[in-house]
Parts: sequence; structure tokens; C-alpha cells
Amino acid sequence: MDRHEIQITLDDLYRRYHALTDGTVATYIPELGKADPEAFGLALASTDGRLFEAGDCGTPFTLQSISKPFVFGMALEEFGDRAVGSHVGVEPSGDAFNAIELNATNRPFNPMVNSGAIATTALLHSRLGAETFPFILERLSAAAGRRLEIDPLVYESERRTGHRNRAIAHLLLNFGMIHDEAERALDVYFRQCSILITSSDLAMMGATLANMGANPVTGVQAFDVSTVKYVLAIMFTCGMYDYSGEWAYRVGVPAKSGVSGGVMAVVNRQAGVAAYSPRVDARGNSVRGVNACIELAEQFGMHAFDCMNVGSRFLEAML
Repeated sequence: MDRHEIQITLDDLYRRYHALTDGTVATYIPELGKADPEAFGLALASTDGRLFEAGDCGTPFTLQSISKPFVFGMALEEFGDRAVGSHVGVEPSGDAFNAIELNATNRPFNPMVNSGAIATTALLHSRLGAETFPFILERLSAAAGRRLEIDPLVYESERRTGHRNRAIAHLLLNFGMIHDEAERALDVYFRQCSILITSSDLAMMGATLANMGANPVTGVQAFDVSTVKYVLAIMFTCGMYDYSGEWAYRVGVPAKSGVSGGVMAVVNRQAGVAAYSPRVDARGNSVRGVNACIELAEQFGMHAFDCMNVGSRFLEAML
């Protein structure tokens, strides 16, 4: 039987970009520095439940900042757009993801930087208390289609060394952007960043967003369809740290990256794309992952504003 065009493309991208050794493994969270720099996985999950994999797609890594858009969506479902908007903005910051800086109204610029993510997690914690992390884990597991768990070593490493995030949390507390239990809310944030996934999980989580919030394989509605559009919008404008504008220009689909080396991209109503390689650039984005996604988008016309193709090459390939 002939191999599928998507599989052929992923295999080719894996082979060529595995030779790329630019970037370095993140070490500011000490446990992340132990990752194998040669690990590289590419996966694509379609909204009809098909999964294509190349490379180290079963290698576990932690979600890190890729948890942020999902938790933002949960906060929107729990509190509504207006209430969430009073705690965090939706504008790109142009600053590093861990900048200790707020906007002119003393709110985080957006929920994709650390300050905004801590604010949205704290908002959930203000209502759910000790049940916040189990709630987050259950929803993310529903998106992945299997039960997820945390990496206790990464969690402990984040908790022990996360002084910059503590400074951010207390700055937010000073301006009334989070409630008084800042340390407990921050602990939830450390835990959500320490959830273990694989490239295949991440592709399925992206496909869940592409499929209007329903996991394509299990059919479970992991996220409310009414909030998915807001999650995808904030990923499109802010999801790739201070590379977000370049990503929108080159790739043209919503995405989110994490400093552990994961990248998740969403082709709306069509597929989730995931890459993992722990060598990241100065902005915290996987070098292999970004390059592979750029070429994948070019080959299949995934860019949202590609007037020549309008996604047709990708749709044809998926038939």
C-alpha cells in the first residue's frame, strides 16, 4: 500500500531537520536541562481522527507554556469574557514571556505571557481552590484523549527555582489582579506546566481545538465551542512569544510553544500539528519545530490568508 502524502512529508521533514543543531536546551528550569537534545518528533492529527507520526513521537516532555491557551479557555468558560478581561488583556506585549511588566491598566498584556497565565490560573483557583489542578488535568486529558500526569521532578524543579514567577505573582497581588492565596495559585501554575505529554498527544490536543473543542477520536467535548474561537485568536496573535508576528507571517495559523521544546499549531476545522525538539532559540521556541512547521505550511497551503490555495492542498492531501 502506498504511503500517505502527509506521512511522506513528515518523514522527509524529520530526516532533514534532525540534522539541524541550532539552539540550546533550556536550563533555567534545571530539570529541563536533562532533556536529550537529539530528540525530535513530528505529528499531525486530523479532525476525522487520523494520526500521522515521524520520529520520537512517544518521547514524553512537559507541557510548559502550551498549557496557557487551554487554561485561558477554561477561565473564559467559568467566568465569561468580561470578567477574565478585567484581569488580563489580549494585546501582544513584544516582550519576553517572563517579563516582570504589566500594561498601563496594571493588567498582564495577554494570557500567553507568564504574568497573564498566572492571572488566569489564579482566577480559576479563586473559585475552585484545591480542586483547581484536578480540574485542569481532567480537561487537558480529555483534549489529549488519555489520562495525563505530571512529571514530579520537573514540578519540584519549577517550584524550587521559580523565583521570577513568584515576583510576578506578588506584583499581580499588589495590583489586585489575583486573590490573596497567590502562592497556592502559583503552585497550580507550576503543576500545569509540569504535565507530561508526547508529540502525538499534543497533535491530538491541537486537533481537539481544530474540531470545535471535541476530541476527534473519543468524541468528548473537552472545551466549549463558544470559547474555542477566543483561544485560537489569542494563540494567533500572542502564542509564539515575541516571535508571534513572524510566525503569523510565515506559517499563518494559531500556535503555542513551550520552552521544553514543544510546538502546537492548529489548522482550523482540519488538523492539529505538533513538534518536539528541546533545542530552543533565544525566544524559547523549538528551532527544529519552527522550521518544520514553516515548511509544512508552505507545502500544504495551511496559511490562513493564502489566497492562492485557501488550504486546498492540505484538504486534497487528507482525502
